[in-house]
Amino acid sequence: MGHRRRLLAGYVSVMALAGMLVGATQAVAAPAFRHYVALGDSYASGPFIPNQSLNPAGCFRSDHNYPGDLARSIGVARFVDISCGGATTADMTGSQSVLLGSNPPEFAALTSDTDLVTVTIGGNDIGFTSILETCAAASLTNPFGNPCQRLFTAGGTDQLAARISATAPKIAAVLSGIRQRAPHAHVVVVGYLRILPPTIGCWPVVPISLGDVPYLGGVEQTLNTMLGNQARAAADSFVNPGLATGHDVCKPESVKWVEGIVPTSPAFPVHPNAAGMAEVAGLVGAAL
Repeated sequence: MGHRRRLLAGYVSVMALAGMLVGATQAVAAPAFRHYVALGDSYASGPFIPNQSLNPAGCFRSDHNYPGDLARSIGVARFVDISCGGATTADMTGSQSVLLGSNPPEFAALTSDTDLVTVTIGGNDIGFTSILETCAAASLTNPFGNPCQRLFTAGGTDQLAARISATAPKIAAVLSGIRQRAPHAHVVVVGYLRILPPTIGCWPVVPISLGDVPYLGGVEQTLNTMLGNQARAAADSFVNPGLATGHDVCKPESVKWVEGIVPTSPAFPVHPNAAGMAEVAGLVGAAL
């Protein structure tokens, strides 16, 4: 009789434990976030990465950008991606004119029940495209020097560092605006993937002078640092994809996360490819 009671007690204990495990599994499976809104520029939208949205086509928004990858991985009930190539901080509150249409103010996607927001912004505020164009042109006559650094630091002031400093209050205003419109949201500021290797580079495949490679890499890291500082000041989260090395524009097709001047994978030049977007999505997911 005592043996049967012990068996019964053991059976009940096993069933109770099984019930706890099933309940825990169900709890993990339940969506942690129900309404996710993605804001940002082309490092969020994913130009030329398949498949491209046509709403509007000029934003060059992929369904395999990091917001899309993240939304699928965490299983949100509602996902709105309003990121747009070329966006600046001003486009958070104003319409952005793009090819074949316009993108509404990105803040228009935020509501009081939005509980997750990612934002990648600031690169276009400091003139990302024009900086690359200027430095590429300068490299043609001085590929082994640092003509771009000398240009932007002439007179003793680093113009690019000054641009980043001037952008900081704009980022603070963006984060404040998000909080006003989505007061209960978990906000994640996402920085920029590393574009260049720490040193040397790969001129002329990527036309940046040897001496300008560490300088421009430092500019990008300064931008990411500023974004992180603003996120922390706003009590928001920050993910810095720029810390990873070994996946820059100079690496082989199978390794790089950012494409060069002539892309070897479907992506816009000097922008993340699908692998880079997947990496960023993984980093953000881990931070959540």
